Amino acid sequence: MRREILAWYDRHRRVLPWRAEAGQDSDPYHVWLSEIMLQQTTVATVGPYFQRFLERWPRIEDLAAADLDEVLHGWQGLGYYARARNMHRCSKYVAEELDGVFPDTEAGLRALPGIGAYTAAAISAIAFGRPANVVDGNIERVMARFFAIEQPLPDCKEMLRDLAGEVAPKTVRGRPGDFAQAVMDLGATVCTPRKPKCLICPWQRSCCANKSGIQEELPRRQPKKAKPVRRGVVFWVVRDDGSVLLRRRPEKGLLGGMIEVPSTEWLEDDWTTEKACKAAPVKSDWTSLPGIVRHTFTHFHLELSILATRVGETESPKGVIWSTPDRLGEQALPTVMKKVVNLALKAD
Repeated sequence: MRREILAWYDRHRRVLPWRAEAGQDSDPYHVWLSEIMLQQTTVATVGPYFQRFLERWPRIEDLAAADLDEVLHGWQGLGYYARARNMHRCSKYVAEELDGVFPDTEAGLRALPGIGAYTAAAISAIAFGRPANVVDGNIERVMARFFAIEQPLPDCKEMLRDLAGEVAPKTVRGRPGDFAQAVMDLGATVCTPRKPKCLICPWQRSCCANKSGIQEELPRRQPKKAKPVRRGVVFWVVRDDGSVLLRRRPEKGLLGGMIEVPSTEWLEDDWTTEKACKAAPVKSDWTSLPGIVRHTFTHFHLELSILATRVGETESPKGVIWSTPDRLGEQALPTVMKKVVNLALKAD
C-alpha cells in the first residue's frame, strides 16, 4: 500500500503554496502556518490567506513581532479566531524562547499553544520527516472505505485512527511526510466525499468498500442534530462627526479579541426593546432598523436585530473605539459584524 500510494503521489501530487517541491525540504514555518489555517477550513480558502501572511510576515520572528490586532485583521474570514490568537502566542514563544526553531518531535510540538495531536503529527511528519500517524478528515474517509468500516462517524474515529496507524510508515525511509500528504491528496482529489473516482485510485484493487460496491455510502455518519437559533440586539451608535461606536470582545470565548458593534448577549429567548436597552452602551433614544442579520456558527444559528441612535460629542464609554465608516475595513471585524455594518450603513 505504501509503495503504491507514494508512486501515485510522485506523479499526481498537488501543487500547494505551502508544499515544498519534490526533493526539497519543507519549511517548518510554512507547514505550521498552513496547518493552523487549514483546521476546519478548505485548501481553496486558505491559499490566498497563506500567501498574504507570508508576504507580510515572511519569518516566524516577523509574525511574533506583529500586533495581535494586525494578525486578527489579516485572519478575517477564516473563522475560529481562537486559532489566530493561539497562532500569535505560538509564534512569540518559538521566536523568543526557542530562537525561532520549531521542535521536531510530536511531544515538543504539542507543548506549543494551539497545536493538538493532529497538527503535531502533521508538522513532525511533513516538516521533519518523522514517522507519525497523521489523520485528518480526508484520511478518515479513505480508511473508512479501504477497510469498509460500517460504524458511523464520529463513533469510529478511534478505530480509523488505529487503522491509519497500521498503514503509516514506521521509519524515515518510508517517507512519512510524503505518505501523509499522499493520502490527504487521495482523499481530496480521488476518494472524494461524493462520486469517488475509483477507476484511477492506486488502492482500488485492495479497497474493501470498492469490492462491495458501497464506497459512496461510506463513511456513514450519525444524523446531525438541528442547530438551535440564538438571538441578539446590536447597538449602532453614530456620533455627530459620523464615527461609529465599536468595542473589543473578551479575549476568551467566541470571537475572542475581535472588534464588534456592541450587542446584547446571544440567547435562545427573544429580546424586547425594553430589555435590550438595559444592555446598551449609551443611554439614548433608539430606533429599530429594518432587516435581520443572519449568520451560522458551528453549533448554532444567529439572528441579530439592530437598534440605532445618534449621539453628540459626549464622554465615551470606557474601552470603546470610534471609527469613521470609511475606516471600518481597518478593524478586525468578524464576518457576522461585517454583515451588521453593511445592513446598518444601507439603512442609515
